[in-house]
Amino acid sequence: MERKSKNYEEVPIEKLRWKCNLSSLKIKTTDDLKPSKNILGQERALKAIKLGLEMEYLGYNLFVTGKAGTGRSTTIKMLLEGRKREGIEFDDKCYVNNFKNPDMPRAINLPAGQGKIFKKDMESLISSLRKKIPLIFESKRYQANKKSVIGDLKNKQKEMVKKFEKRVNKENFTLVQIQMGIYTKPEILPIITGKPINLDKLESMVESKQFPEKDFKTIQKKYNELSSQLSEISKEISNLEKDLCQKLSSLDYKMVSPMVEELISELKEKYKNKKINLYLDEIKESILNNIEKFQGKKEKEAPAIPGLVIRPPKNNFKEYEVNVLVDNSETKNSPVIIETIPSYKNLFGTIERNLDKYGHWITDFTRIKAGSLLRANGGFLVLNALDTLIEPGVWPALKRTLLNRKIITQTYDPFYMFTTSALKPEPIECDTKVIMIGDPFLYYLLYSHDEDFKKIFKVRADFDSVTQKDNNSIYQYACFIQNICQREKLRPFDKSGLAVAIEYAVRLAGKQNKLSTQFNNLVDVLREANYWAKKDNNSVVTEKCVDKAITEKIERLRLIEEKIQEMIEEGTIMIDCKGMVNGQVNGLSLYDLGEYSFGKPTRITAKTSMGRAGIINIEREADLSGKTHNKGVLILSGYLRAKYAQNKPLTVSASICFEQSYTGVEGDSASSTEVYALLSSLADLPLRQDIAVTGSINQKGEIQPIGGVNQKIEGFYEVCKAKGFTGTQGVIIPSLNISDLMLRKDVVEAIKEGKFHIYPVETIDQGIEILTGVKAGKIKADGTFEEDTVNYLVDKKLAEFANKLKEFSIEMK
Repeated sequence: MERKSKNYEEVPIEKLRWKCNLSSLKIKTTDDLKPSKNILGQERALKAIKLGLEMEYLGYNLFVTGKAGTGRSTTIKMLLEGRKREGIEFDDKCYVNNFKNPDMPRAINLPAGQGKIFKKDMESLISSLRKKIPLIFESKRYQANKKSVIGDLKNKQKEMVKKFEKRVNKENFTLVQIQMGIYTKPEILPIITGKPINLDKLESMVESKQFPEKDFKTIQKKYNELSSQLSEISKEISNLEKDLCQKLSSLDYKMVSPMVEELISELKEKYKNKKINLYLDEIKESILNNIEKFQGKKEKEAPAIPGLVIRPPKNNFKEYEVNVLVDNSETKNSPVIIETIPSYKNLFGTIERNLDKYGHWITDFTRIKAGSLLRANGGFLVLNALDTLIEPGVWPALKRTLLNRKIITQTYDPFYMFTTSALKPEPIECDTKVIMIGDPFLYYLLYSHDEDFKKIFKVRADFDSVTQKDNNSIYQYACFIQNICQREKLRPFDKSGLAVAIEYAVRLAGKQNKLSTQFNNLVDVLREANYWAKKDNNSVVTEKCVDKAITEKIERLRLIEEKIQEMIEEGTIMIDCKGMVNGQVNGLSLYDLGEYSFGKPTRITAKTSMGRAGIINIEREADLSGKTHNKGVLILSGYLRAKYAQNKPLTVSASICFEQSYTGVEGDSASSTEVYALLSSLADLPLRQDIAVTGSINQKGEIQPIGGVNQKIEGFYEVCKAKGFTGTQGVIIPSLNISDLMLRKDVVEAIKEGKFHIYPVETIDQGIEILTGVKAGKIKADGTFEEDTVNYLVDKKLAEFANKLKEFSIEMK
């Protein structure tokens, strides 16, 4: 069959790469531009953020999504700076002792700045009492009253003892004090021959006939009577001592209470707060019930464990202290906290502990510490979503706090049996607006599987990775680059350097009519271009410096690409760049390494025969095919049936293989390539090996756009360059990908010189004509195809397969 040479349509040179023209900017360098801090290309996200920040209803917290580097964190910081929430009054958060239930400290809210004043007032109150109460006890009035009370008691005691001694002496007994260890005990002894004698000794004398038994019994009877009287007198004296204690306590209360009540009343009048009044009443009661604490210092006790060194407490008046958790005395705008380590302790606070003299861990309300959520009350708390979710216990506690708008400070205790604190502080009202920054996957995962998530994060701000390219956005981009230069202290960029930087942003966006908003990649190139300008002793950053930065960045990352290229050049990976082969075509694969992606050709082959197996995807049979690739193979099967099996069964067994592919294959961008290989095998027409192909197919035979078109073209270009240009080499791409082209300058130059070609196609028929040099052939009214065309030969071969299979089936019967 005669092959016709034909000049097929190629992509116009001007569409291969968009060139940035800054002639309208009357500048020499970026120093002539006004730096812009505007947020580029995120109008949708900004509207959502504004709504979320201004809505003061339950659940209107923000979840910010988008790709890394799109400026999510920078935007949030910028919008929160100097912001004040409407209708929010800042207050101080305090904890004080609960004298009735010390394990449940009371929470007190005070207007901003009054927390530390109240703390100082309480310190002054206790300090004043510690000074004044001892002075009261040292006063002449108190001492006189005390002496009078004690004197009355002593007189009563002396009178009682004196009367009893007379009675004892009258009965010929005497009252003595007997030492028993460190104590003395009063004892009654009989007088025998002018000397007191112990009753036990007297009994021994009776047994030895030295003392009359009758007299002993008389003495013993009197002894019992007197001992009983002594016991009664001891009880009366004990009661007198108790009465003395009560009278002294009453005296202390009477002398101290007026001063305490006066000081407490002053504080009540100053603050006029219901909770503070209740607390001060408890303070007054505690002070008056523990006046002895204010009378003087106690001696230090030795540690219970020998050798254990324990720091002595600063004072014994902790129960009267005020623990100011949040002090907003200097807060003017809404507090903004960016929590980079969202652990349970950092977010919700904790209750610290210390070791007492017995080796026990103890704590109290003064050791309650606030976390970021409470410190950001009335303001904003910014969290990283992934960091927050992986921290133990944080997510459930955060949900409870946002749903109830109350925070309970507790030590995180996953193993409750080992808990060290029984404190349960009173919950504190918390109105903090939380802003979480994460990726879309996390957002959808939480939205689908956590019922509470949609109640507490009602606003999503989604950052786009690209923005529309027009004259205004280009100007804003240039001003943004100037802002980066000032912020990073970079050399100014001249017009050529600025233009190449903007072109790089278009390349990152993947479309000629878009600019990338993943600024982290762009900023890295700007910094590195400045580095190369410095190396060249240039005062400005030029086109050469930016190109150098991009080239060097790629060079650092393209080790794997080089290894594959070496294997292609050595022939280890078999790729033909010239000639024609039956059932074989060069497909284009995209290797995505995350931070870097590149394209390389892959040999795709097809073999066909009579049979009923249909299209056999060898990659799938070997478990090397992804779902999308499997779908592509099924689609091309549908295309073949629709086109060639309308008047006969499709009785063919065809195998398709990615040669020398030992890892997974994913995506449908090679489905058109696989069709070309099948058609070549069926029509027995060889395909050009100097042309590589990419593009997916639908069941109508239309070529659909694919991703990574620039990298794929450049990958085959590098192979052709290494093996030598023939002037006929090129790539077939979908027509719909023309707007995505942003090829390297050297590739564009080679195309200009006619060394390389880019052919856009819309259908399979267009592509097969380029690859075979034979007309595809249209279907006629009778259902057959034009003779001596590709489709005619394919249809003819399929008809032969159908007839032969029918004949074979009859013979087998």
